[in-house]
Amino acid sequence: MSPSENRANAPGADTAETPRGPDEAAAAEPNDVAGQDSDEAFPRSSTPVTGERAPPKEAEEELAHPSEEDPAELKERLLRVLAEQQNFQRRIERERDDAVRFAATRLIKDLLQTADNLSRALHSVPPGLPDQNEAMRNLLAGVAASEKALQDTFAKHGIRRIDPALGEPFDPNQHQAMFEIESGPFEPGAIAQVVLPGYAYHERLIRPAFVGVARQNSS
Repeated sequence: MSPSENRANAPGADTAETPRGPDEAAAAEPNDVAGQDSDEAFPRSSTPVTGERAPPKEAEEELAHPSEEDPAELKERLLRVLAEQQNFQRRIERERDDAVRFAATRLIKDLLQTADNLSRALHSVPPGLPDQNEAMRNLLAGVAASEKALQDTFAKHGIRRIDPALGEPFDPNQHQAMFEIESGPFEPGAIAQVVLPGYAYHERLIRPAFVGVARQNSS
């Protein structure tokens, strides 16, 4: 047997390395050329990236030379804000004072009907009847005392009764005309009849006086 046949039949002969071709050797080597090409295509910057842009030149000039009008504008804005705050505080205080001053408005409106009923009871008694009946006289005296006590309480708490006199000029701020009647002895437009007295709570009108007004002359 020849030596070449012995080498082919020897153990491990199948696993022996075969010589590589030129193409396989080139593929196995590191691609240094590709790395150089990528460096040339994307050159590295020597300036460190900080994540912030440099301020424009105009901004640098404004910072170096601030405008002379800025302090005046700032002062004007501060004064405006201060004035608005003071106005708001005054309005809150005024609303609080009004709420305290007119806190009993609803109660007064409910009591006006009682005052009207007492007044109607006194004016509905025929003249001369109390002199003939002692019981009626005592009853009317009690009603009159109750009405006076109620009106005194109203006056004590700033509630004023509006009871215009006949012939008084009509005031639209305090009176409400319900109808017109013949002028008679009164001037045209004057109050000729009082239907129901009005009431005012301090300077606030609670209810106007309901009146009849003398008719204007047609001529």
